[in-house]
Amino acid sequence: MRSFDVKKQRPSAVKSSDTPNLEIPKTPLSPTERRAAMGLAAIFSTRMLGLFMVLPVFALYADDLPGATPLLIGLAIGAYGLTQAILQIPLGLLSDRIGRKPVIYGGLALFALGSLVAALADSIQWVILGRALQGSGAIAAAIIALTADLTRDEVRTKGMAAIGISVALSFAAALVIGPPIARWIGISGIFALTSVLAIVGMLILAYVVPDPDRSMVHRDAQPVLDQLSGVLRNPTLLRLDLSIFMLHLTMVSMFVVLPLSVESAGLAPVDHWMIYLPAVLLAILAMVPFIVMAERLGKVKPVLIGAVMALGAAMFGFYLFHWSLWLAAFLLVVVFTIFNLLEAVLPSLVSKAARAGAKGTAMGVFSSSQFVGAFLGGLLGGWAHGSFGPQAVYLVGAATSLAWIGVVATMRIPANLTRHILTLGILPEDAVTDVEQRLLDVPGVEEAVIARDEGVAYLKVDSRQLDWARLQAFSASA
Repeated sequence: MRSFDVKKQRPSAVKSSDTPNLEIPKTPLSPTERRAAMGLAAIFSTRMLGLFMVLPVFALYADDLPGATPLLIGLAIGAYGLTQAILQIPLGLLSDRIGRKPVIYGGLALFALGSLVAALADSIQWVILGRALQGSGAIAAAIIALTADLTRDEVRTKGMAAIGISVALSFAAALVIGPPIARWIGISGIFALTSVLAIVGMLILAYVVPDPDRSMVHRDAQPVLDQLSGVLRNPTLLRLDLSIFMLHLTMVSMFVVLPLSVESAGLAPVDHWMIYLPAVLLAILAMVPFIVMAERLGKVKPVLIGAVMALGAAMFGFYLFHWSLWLAAFLLVVVFTIFNLLEAVLPSLVSKAARAGAKGTAMGVFSSSQFVGAFLGGLLGGWAHGSFGPQAVYLVGAATSLAWIGVVATMRIPANLTRHILTLGILPEDAVTDVEQRLLDVPGVEEAVIARDEGVAYLKVDSRQLDWARLQAFSASA
């Protein structure tokens, strides 16, 4: 598997005579691609819904389980993150060898098995085992790779966006529907329902998602082992990995005790959706201006630093005012706004910071960092609860934010470049050097990676200066 990586070593200023004469066209998804993207997004969302539904309710009902302690309750909440982090990249690589669908079927089967173990558990230890089994069905990388197999290069981003939106909606829906469902069928019922959702995912995979004509490595969509060392040496990517780690550590640790705080503030467990629903909806609206500031106005670092400081202040506010339902509702809006904002901005920064052709590997490490954070969030939240009381858990989030400020304050914000995949066809090896240099001579092209085995060039371009007509002349599909 050979690729050639070239980065422009000179400024890309464009003279007036070199003004780009055509913008990058917007290509729609074909009906088959739309079906594939929606089907895979549905599989992703049903799985994440099952993982998230216990977050707003588990702490309320887990005391009834034999052997339950605050530490073990926190471990049960976050256990899925450890196995998810360990197995996500290996299972993605396995899908390159044995096919995407077999890995996804196997992952969904493990997820269903883990859900059943947790549903039938007669002790907290068995719930922990069930949650770990749920996480071992780590199919995210395989789903992303299958999405890449089933979409053309020029529309792949749209397919990936459908999956990203499905995850955000799953988290919001889980917070709202988890409390009333737990009241009706209990925690065991939620785990049993999660097992049913995994079976629904298998049916969607079988009857909705098309089979790919062929599977191949897509460097911009999935991890590649020989790129790991470069990704792990990139200081900007490491800071982004730490950022998503700290975000999920804070969020999961908060949910170890947040349901208890809301209940003690006077809201019955079955009615917790009444605080989560408006908080989620208001947060979606509130994050929009901050995304505009970060992405369009170039205020990324101030937005990041402000978000981390606000998250730390909100955690400290929970510590001081956990007894007030109205203040808790306000603080939840702040926390969910920051969570939604960073879940959008951080992956965007990873895409910009990763070298051309290395986005898949960078996102694999980023996602694994997220799940490690979820695991440690549950563990640290449970430990703080058991050792110092429930309110001490909020101090874990506040302390994490203090450390996090240093991470983002020293981070170099990557240039605002756009990724583009150009179909070249299979080039003779002796032509690669010449083609990559001519690609870099196109105004606006800053980096180029030619993957001969894929027949494509991975590019990072300045869309404000890109001469699309000149670039398109290289394309085998032109």
